[in-house]
Amino acid sequence: MQAINQNRSRTKIYGWVNGGFDVSTSNKGDGANSPAAYYYNPNRIIPDQEVLYIERLPNTVQTDHVDYGFRLAQLWGQDYRYTTAKGIFSQQLLLENHEYGYDPVMFYFDLYIPHVRKGMNIRMGRYISLPDIEAQLAPNNYTYSHSILYTIDPYTQVGIVASIKLSDHWLVQTGFSGGNDVAPWTVDVKPTGTACVDYTWHKGGDALYTCANSFNDGKYAYNNVQGYYETWYHKINATWHTDTETWYMYERGVPNIAGNVANPIKPEIGANGAFCSVGELRCFAPEVAVVNYVEKEFNHKSYLSIRTDFVDDIKGQRTGYATKYSEELISYGRWIGSTVLFRPEMRLEHAYDLPAYDLDTKKTQFVVAADVTYHF
Repeated sequence: MQAINQNRSRTKIYGWVNGGFDVSTSNKGDGANSPAAYYYNPNRIIPDQEVLYIERLPNTVQTDHVDYGFRLAQLWGQDYRYTTAKGIFSQQLLLENHEYGYDPVMFYFDLYIPHVRKGMNIRMGRYISLPDIEAQLAPNNYTYSHSILYTIDPYTQVGIVASIKLSDHWLVQTGFSGGNDVAPWTVDVKPTGTACVDYTWHKGGDALYTCANSFNDGKYAYNNVQGYYETWYHKINATWHTDTETWYMYERGVPNIAGNVANPIKPEIGANGAFCSVGELRCFAPEVAVVNYVEKEFNHKSYLSIRTDFVDDIKGQRTGYATKYSEELISYGRWIGSTVLFRPEMRLEHAYDLPAYDLDTKKTQFVVAADVTYHF
């Protein structure tokens, strides 16, 4: 932007190139690291995400006038498999299972109205789901990989959401969409509500964020999970902080794929079935999870991340295995200059009830990995 117009315009064009590698105890080929993300495939170099933003940020500091903004985010790479929404170039994944693909992960318009309480922003279009410590795009995440919790979350919604600052402590959000990871023109669209509230303590040392990310009738459809979240952010001191998130998700009427029923109902493409009890054509499929991050800033160029993760996929509807998982990760982040971020990590995962790793052959997986993000 400096070269184009001395960075004078409020409309910016920028992005990053992100790639990495992993060395894993899983070695049986494509998908053997799953449900680990983002390095889905073991023992290779990966072009994870190459991203271009075109955006204008609304001026939310001033209180004089209504302002607007927008964002168009284009993503190409292996990570498209995690952001894909049914009906938006989804044939790349759902029908053809390409290793790499393209996804317009965000396209939305912001309208900022300063005179509603202490400010209100209305977002319309395709946007990232509201809750979670983690985020799909590399610069918005502490680590290269993601927790199992985040991997099986809803990722994007197409709709409208309003964020209203009531006071210096309270923020409320309410929205309406067509459901999780689906385009409004698909048969899987479901009128879906969102309602969240955040309370931040004095001086920002603690914050609680409670969010019903997606709620409707809960009946089986593409990624139609009902999601309820609680996130606690806590500043320990000037260089240490910790973030903890827990959620409960479910779907009703999920087809039985356990092989214990006559004439089973075939799940729709891209929407997992569940391992139901004997004789059930459909069943209730819930999941619970919790993840904790502990973060240490060494200086303005380096930091340490420690992640602990637990997921209970009770009916196997989210991961394909009816088992509990735990994960431990340690990661280091180092800025090289002002444009390159290097993040090596070590990760140990365990599935308690079934061999869920290395294509159904291992209960435990150990991965050493690293990525590099170049910002432009």
